[in-house]
Amino acid sequence: MKINTQVQIDNEQEFVKLLLQNDSTAQKLLYEKFSPKMLSVCRSYIPDFHAAEDCMIKAFVKIFRNISSFKGVGSLEGWMRKIMVNECLDNLKSTRKIYYLDEEYQDNFSDLDNEFYDFDVQELLDALPENYRIVFNLFVLEDYSHKEISDLLHISEPTCRQQLKRAKAKLKELYLINNKTQNEIKV
Repeated sequence: MKINTQVQIDNEQEFVKLLLQNDSTAQKLLYEKFSPKMLSVCRSYIPDFHAAEDCMIKAFVKIFRNISSFKGVGSLEGWMRKIMVNECLDNLKSTRKIYYLDEEYQDNFSDLDNEFYDFDVQELLDALPENYRIVFNLFVLEDYSHKEISDLLHISEPTCRQQLKRAKAKLKELYLINNKTQNEIKV
């Protein structure tokens, strides 16, 4: 059963059936619809655009090869997003050694103020140290619990909490530095 490229992904169950049949038109349509959003997910973990794009493409290959493992629990997009995140984490693990400091090494960081700022989020995320960015993204953007993050990254929950706290403090620091620099340029 082939579909027209004009057909939208309205009936997810029927669309998944086409993907299970390795329908190239359905695969193309899925890629075209979700690649911008999935690239954004990858970019939140991988600062280099081209490396993020490579992760996204590898993840799409895994999606097409393993579509039979999608059981229809939750949305297809959510399932794909998890594959994207895992591909990015695998890439980071294979290319770099990331160290997470335990709670005993914590510095005295203050919590972020409850203020809203106008800033380029991707630029600030890219400037975060990798270990902070990963924990921050998983907690804030992907809505993982501290337990899930600690299991995924093989770190303790207190370390996970501390990394999140440090990420927030670093984001605030980066924002303030960026804001100060912009104000100095205006003067």
